[in-house]
This record gives sequence, C-alpha cells and structure tokens, in this order.
Amino acid sequence: MASKRATSLKDVADSAGVSVTTVSRMLNGSLQLPAETKRRIDQAIRDLRYEPNPHARRLSRGRSDTIGLVVPDIANPFFATLVSSVEQEADNRGLALSLHVTLNRPGREIAYVTALARNHVDGLIFITNHPDDGELGALINQTGKVVIVDEDVPTAVVPKLFSDNETGGYLAGAHLADHGHRRILYVGGPHEMISTRRRFRGLERALGERGEPFEIANYEGSFSVDFGREAARRFVEQDRRATAIFASSDEIAIGLIEVLRAQGISIPQDVSVVGFDDVGPLHLFAPPLTAIRQPVRALGERALALLLETSWENAESLASEELLPVEIVVRNSVAPPSKA
Repeated sequence: MASKRATSLKDVADSAGVSVTTVSRMLNGSLQLPAETKRRIDQAIRDLRYEPNPHARRLSRGRSDTIGLVVPDIANPFFATLVSSVEQEADNRGLALSLHVTLNRPGREIAYVTALARNHVDGLIFITNHPDDGELGALINQTGKVVIVDEDVPTAVVPKLFSDNETGGYLAGAHLADHGHRRILYVGGPHEMISTRRRFRGLERALGERGEPFEIANYEGSFSVDFGREAARRFVEQDRRATAIFASSDEIAIGLIEVLRAQGISIPQDVSVVGFDDVGPLHLFAPPLTAIRQPVRALGERALALLLETSWENAESLASEELLPVEIVVRNSVAPPSKA
C-alpha cells in the first residue's frame, strides 16, 4: 500500500484560495495579510495538518541557521574536545552544526570547503593540521565567512584564532631552566606549521633569557604517536646529550613515553619531559606529565562567536588574529638533570 503524500505548500494555497507565494511569505513573516485571508490560510494549515519545513523557511530568509565545522580527526582527543565545545555553543545559540572530518588530507579539505560553500551554511569553522601550498588559502578567500582555528592557512585573509603558542613554549622553557636544564630536545610538528615555529621560538627565548649557554636539538615531523615513537628511538640511539624533552603535543608525548619506558629510561630521573595540549589524561601517567594546557573548549566557543560577530562586509576586519592564553600544569615529570 502506497504511503500517503505529505501535504505541500501548494495544497494549503489551493485550499485557502491564494497563491503559493502568499502562503510562503505569510509563514516567514515577510507579508502582512488582511485578517480574513490569514484566517483562511491558518484554517487550511490546520485542516490539512501541514507542517512547514524549517530548513526551507530558514533558506527563504537568507540563512540556514547551520554552521559548518571541518576538522582533521575526531579520534584525537584534542579535536574531539574542540568539536564538542563548538557543538555545545551552537546548541546554546539555537544553531545546527554540520561536521566534516578530512582525515587531514588536502583533497578532502578542498572538497568539503567547496561543498559547504554551496550548501547554504551560514559560515564555516576550519581546522587543518598540515601545511598548505596555497590552493586551500585561495579557496577559503573565495568562500568567505570562514574562521581558521588552531593552525594557520597563511594565504587566507580571514579571522584566525590560535592558542598563544609562543607563550606556551616560553613557559615550558622557563620551567625546565628553573630545574637546571640547558640541553633540551624539542619534538615538534611540521616546520611550516605556526604552532611548531612559535613553540620553538618561545622555548628558545626562555632559555636565552638566563644568560647561560644552552643547546636545543630540534626534531620536526608530525603531531602523532608514531612520530613520538620515532623521535624517542632517535634520541636513544643518537642524541642522549639532552637532559629534557619538550614534546609539542599529547600524541607525541604518548609515543615518546612508550619507547623510553621500553628502553628502561626513567622519567624524570634519566630525562625530564614536558608535553603540550593537556587534553588527554596526563595526570594518570606514571609519572603524571607536566604539560602546557591549551584552552581547547574556549577555542571552540570563541570560534563560533567570532564567526557570528565578524563584519564580513568590512575587509579591514577580516585579516585579524586572536590568541587565547595557555597555562603550565606542573606535575611530576621534571626534575634536575641527572648527574650521571
């Protein structure tokens, strides 16, 4: 047996003796009608049990009340927490969220930004985790109403929201210097990423302010557990001069600690470790890991607010950069250098 066809706007218009346009404009509040005409339309809606399509009504008013969110990964606790905070803030504001996961692949990023630009979302929060060759930046500039969060797309001229990465590096460096460390291994993401460069710069500045000789070995790769393992193996086999390691993400720190522990290297007795992000349960590690904490939930909340508050017609307001503060959470993974 065929299912009963849903009542359409045309059915209501025919029953009330008016045009489809008249019914549509009355429903979206853009037309004032004589009382008798409005009564006939309201009666037709009740009799036919017509249920307006809220999505279509929003589009008729020039908005969708939906925000697009593009992230590299949702298995990573950092991005999962960021998604959760944007979703909560969107719900607080009566907005829907359209989530798209790129797996950190440039082709998927291009496809999603292109599709979202055509799908009538009211704006886009975009997060990448790899360098851009310029194609993505050009597309974002064409799309408009995009806020870039966490990592930069340098050629994009849109509002950008980052954690204060340089201060984070400085806090890590100062903490290690306070414990007497002068030879430090920095394990970061790709050199092209703004977070990698700024965290290193902060670390270097903190050590340089002490007025004593210092040495920083620099391993750059990806923000991943695998690269953390690779860096730890390289440290064990080639570069045991460093007395402390600054791991620039939770994922890197996890990989590092796994290999160091397997090699019988004790933290902090043999080498001190400071992490970055503090989204995972670092307090449950053995020992609990000192880390720079990013304000991940605040990043998500502020990203949505920035998207809604920006005056997109004012070109001068687009090329902006906003930094959110970080803090160091001191636990038990840093000690003075081993005399051995």
